[in-house]
Amino acid sequence: MSSIIYTHTDEAPLLATYSFLPIVEAFAAKAGVEIETRDISVAARILAQFGLADDALSELGALAKTPEANIVKLPNVSASIPQLKAAIKELQEQGFAVPDYPEAPATPEEKEIRAKYDKVKGSAVNPVLREGNSDRRAPASVKNYAKAHPHTNKPFAEGSKTNVATMGAHDFFSNERSVTLAQDDTLSIVLETAAGETVVLKDGLEVLAGEIVDGTKLEVAHLHAFLRNALAEAKAQDVLFSVHLKATMMKVSDPIIFGHVVKAYFADVFAQYGDQLAAAGLSANDGLGAILSGLDALADGAEIKAAFEAALAAGPRLSYVNSDKGITNLHVPSDVIVDASMPALVRNGGRLWGVDGGEDDTLAVIPDSSYAGVYQAVIDDVKKNGPLDPATIGTVPNVGLMAQAAEEYGSHDKTFEIPAAGTVRVLSANGDVLIEHDVEAGDIWRACQAKDIPVRDWVKLAVTRARASQTPAIFWLDETRAHDAELIKKVNAYLPEHDIAGLEIKILAPALATAYTLERMRKGEDTISVTGNVLRDYNTDLFPILELGTSAKMLSVVPLIAGGGLFETGAGGSAPKHVQQLVEENYLRWDSLGEFFALVPSLEKYAEQAGAPAAQVLADTLDRATGTFLNEDRSPGRKLGTTDNRGSHFYLALYWAEELANQSEDAALAAAFKPLAETLRANEDKIAAELIAVQGKPADIGGYYRPDAAKAAAVMRPSATLNEALASF
Repeated sequence: MSSIIYTHTDEAPLLATYSFLPIVEAFAAKAGVEIETRDISVAARILAQFGLADDALSELGALAKTPEANIVKLPNVSASIPQLKAAIKELQEQGFAVPDYPEAPATPEEKEIRAKYDKVKGSAVNPVLREGNSDRRAPASVKNYAKAHPHTNKPFAEGSKTNVATMGAHDFFSNERSVTLAQDDTLSIVLETAAGETVVLKDGLEVLAGEIVDGTKLEVAHLHAFLRNALAEAKAQDVLFSVHLKATMMKVSDPIIFGHVVKAYFADVFAQYGDQLAAAGLSANDGLGAILSGLDALADGAEIKAAFEAALAAGPRLSYVNSDKGITNLHVPSDVIVDASMPALVRNGGRLWGVDGGEDDTLAVIPDSSYAGVYQAVIDDVKKNGPLDPATIGTVPNVGLMAQAAEEYGSHDKTFEIPAAGTVRVLSANGDVLIEHDVEAGDIWRACQAKDIPVRDWVKLAVTRARASQTPAIFWLDETRAHDAELIKKVNAYLPEHDIAGLEIKILAPALATAYTLERMRKGEDTISVTGNVLRDYNTDLFPILELGTSAKMLSVVPLIAGGGLFETGAGGSAPKHVQQLVEENYLRWDSLGEFFALVPSLEKYAEQAGAPAAQVLADTLDRATGTFLNEDRSPGRKLGTTDNRGSHFYLALYWAEELANQSEDAALAAAFKPLAETLRANEDKIAAELIAVQGKPADIGGYYRPDAAKAAAVMRPSATLNEALASF
């Protein structure tokens, strides 16, 4: 029997599930649609590593490779080391026997524990479930709503000093080497040190014929020089200094780069106190916040803290994540995620926030130049042509190559901080050198892969979407980048396998593709961006945030290569600030609209899989109900006393029940839902009042990473009238 698997994840989406899933289950039951749940939260994944919970992620990973898969996947925490440590601490306090995270594993036991935790770090869920490529777009109802109710994209001030700073040389982009394998092979990655030692960095790396394999390095000496120059430029220009990385998804390389930025900004402090900090296990890679919180345990902690404060006062002005709480851009590596932070900067007229909460121009530091040019192109366009007008601009759907850990996001187990100078080589099974780089101690070297079947599927999906929407499709590929040059060969080989007559399909380097797309947007024209895995993430935040004001309202479908479906609930992260507000004020701002959108194709897939026409009726009526939801402006507000996430779920349930009661495709469903629709409509004011009445006081959910299920359900389902209506239904 087919079923829809609904995932329990983290933070705001998890809390919203406690409110919304009971509605989904009640409606689905009347149509004979089976809903199951699986917990793939960071806490559950930690417990599974130590045999204390079912390994739901591995189970779903196997399911994703079958035609039966039908998974609704909500956003996860992309666990940085500070988040991982916080989750471990909470689980220990809840009585679970999980070990501490070993910072510097020495014994075999510590190394085994560290290896288990390494499987949980970063966005570990995505490569397991994403056995297909990505189809993300703004539903027509959302785009139409944004045009009718446009948000504000602020203009850049005349003479704005905001720009992007990037290395442009000696980085991952410029050092990349790439090969396409002619046959199946087993590769190894070795470091031959200058001292004559051979260090095996990775062996047993299975690759398939037609697979693209890359190797590259970021030269740390040049990174240091670049950062010194960027800091000096920010100081001379009197603009805010900010760094924009992805320390969650790029969970090995980017925390290291972040640590270099922290050490560059506080160079004098680390020159004087670096040994003491290292001895105390306080790493710049974890951010300034982790260091400051650990100083109390040091004998000279007060002196070191004063040194950090003096450096903050003397250095270039930093951008702040939360000036009220003193949280800088350098406090937590996972606080500033480039794909969300850069669009926010553009929307805000090129300004971020300083120590006093005031806005100012910013030097946005994106060290590796692979994609930095995309953001500079947007900044240049908005400076020249003014802000994009959501009432008139076109839309930018995305087709993303991400199946089977494609490209950079699959590099984690092949990324190394080089321990000694020498040469890194990628060797075939018979010892042929496929890729090699001379390296210095501290350089960051990485390899990544893109298998041939996902690339073929990506090209097919791009043509399918271009044909279905009659929209130009642009492959964002740079022939001067080694990996992209190999991909371009494949794109040119696979496009003729499809009917592309009458379609506009181009290949443009990312910065040029950005300019071309923006030019079309300003004319009200739509353009599909066909991108690799990282640009998929970047573009599905960048353009929706400019078009819609948020990336959380995207339809995100992953047609799995094996024939099943993964339905993601839009972009937008897991919203830790929303959880903080709930705990403090019993008000959840999280918008579940992406979840409503994802559920429609999931129900359609169920109807197809199970031969269940009633599920198709559920999908059709939910789609119409979501349109009413938007037209009636029932998304959560931001202030106490307005409709929050729980109220938005009630209104969706009301409109959905009314659509089901009024439809004529399934008389039995119409009869079943008529009493519920009448009950909800008759009690609309009462239910809305019950949901608002609880606001303004602290809420106890019994845990952050692993909430207490009963407490969280009580907080997220406070309307006795709504609960009774669903129960009696």
